[in-house]
Amino acid sequence: MMEDVNQSKKSYITWPVLALMDFVTVIGFDDLIYNFQNQGLSVISSWVIMLFVYVIPYSLMVGQLGSAFSKEGGGLSSWVRGTSGEFLGYFTAWTYWAASIPYVVDTANSVVVGLGWCFNGSDSLENHLSNAKFALLSLLVFVIFIFIQSRFKNSLEVLSTIGGVAMFGMTVLFVIMTFGALAEGRHIATQPFNLHAILPTFNFKYFATIGMLIYAMNGAELVAPFVTRMKKPKSDFPKAMIMLAVMTAFLTIFGSFSLGVFFNAHHLPNDLKMNGSYYAFQALGRQFHVGNFFMYCFAWTEVFYMCALLAVLLDAMTRILISDTGSKYMPKFLRKTNANGLPINGYILTCVLSAFIIGLGIFLPDMNDIFNWLLNLNGIVSPGVTCWIFYAFIKIRQKEDQFPSEYVFIKNRKFALAVGWWMLIVTAVATILGIAPQDVSQFSGTWWYELAINIIAIIVLIGLGAIMPYVTRREQRSSIGEAFTKPQWIGMISVLLVAMIGSFYLGGTHLAMRWWYIGALTLVGIILIILIGKKEYTAEK
Repeated sequence: MMEDVNQSKKSYITWPVLALMDFVTVIGFDDLIYNFQNQGLSVISSWVIMLFVYVIPYSLMVGQLGSAFSKEGGGLSSWVRGTSGEFLGYFTAWTYWAASIPYVVDTANSVVVGLGWCFNGSDSLENHLSNAKFALLSLLVFVIFIFIQSRFKNSLEVLSTIGGVAMFGMTVLFVIMTFGALAEGRHIATQPFNLHAILPTFNFKYFATIGMLIYAMNGAELVAPFVTRMKKPKSDFPKAMIMLAVMTAFLTIFGSFSLGVFFNAHHLPNDLKMNGSYYAFQALGRQFHVGNFFMYCFAWTEVFYMCALLAVLLDAMTRILISDTGSKYMPKFLRKTNANGLPINGYILTCVLSAFIIGLGIFLPDMNDIFNWLLNLNGIVSPGVTCWIFYAFIKIRQKEDQFPSEYVFIKNRKFALAVGWWMLIVTAVATILGIAPQDVSQFSGTWWYELAINIIAIIVLIGLGAIMPYVTRREQRSSIGEAFTKPQWIGMISVLLVAMIGSFYLGGTHLAMRWWYIGALTLVGIILIILIGKKEYTAEK
């Protein structure tokens, strides 16, 4: 009787609410801008294709995974851990965290750009900031929000949700008012505006930009834990995903159409990814004779949302790193918390790697190139992490008896596996092709530099995850309870700093052989770090 009473009092999530929660994480106005610059009006066809062959099956797979692992909280690493063991579970958590580094750096960049528009009312910030100053400001924003989130975490989670809804509202407003502008006789900037204009050209450049489409549309796994809080997940979850698909289709198709009204898709501004959202609302204001009113509304909404999102992300990603990876593979010094329960060393590592990523970009030609490169780096690492979702789905369908779930996506096992493999292969190929630089002339000096730093960033971010278990084993063997002594830490960190600063300095010179010098300095630094850290103080001694 008591169980019946408790069941009747249980709070359920309705399918429209779940769809709205998912929608806020999946798509935003900036995502429309980024992909519009990559593909022009043909991105409309790409959105439709992606919606049916990627977004819908992706979301429904997440629903089954969330249902199958409901007792473990439904997190991505718990899905892989449950299907493939502790090490892959750890490595999934690490790659998820590593992929978040470029994302939070890009978010910090967006805060700086947004503040420039808020106070200047134009794109003039780029004219006043050198690459180094832009990088330092982004890092400063980053560090400030590490302190802020520890004091206002719960409030900022609420504010980020409100900001997400507000951003969605601004996007819908843009679409609706575009049609109002057309009704008033607004001239369409993109000509010819016909069926041929929205058909994509399937060449290397097109396939290399699919990763950015996936980056724009992923995130459905964030609502997976809520699947089991639905009253009838078997029937209600598909309804939520259908509603999500309809809203996403509306926003992406009509949003891209609206951008084609205000921007000539054949001659887009070079800085559209960085400033395009502001240009769009500025053009909307001019159309309705209200000056920069809409632009200021969007700029403050963007800054408000990005600030709250940055603070929440910094806390969430660091806590995932120390709590969801297990003591077996994660070193003790990274799991250490201060008196307030904050993983201070985890924050330091996040700051160091963020500074490293920022440093890689400061030798690009200008601030716009830095912004575009970081954004495109997200289009590589984010789809790469999404591969784990499809891997886990394949695993649970291969062993259906071990992983029962209340909601099942495609009852036919062979067909479900075929769809799972399709999703995994498409995402993996998009990740690999995304390594090719975008927004710069192919095979130019900048193109080769971006290709090199793309590869370096991926190796460093993912490679550290492979090193951590070794450091943990050293801790366990140590007679002093630490992997390295204090002098060893000081020596290795000093060498690392000298190598990084020296490489950044050399990269900013015009020496003909500077890249050879950077390579030699990096190699010497690696050898010195290995030599300094080689000696162990084991319990046997």
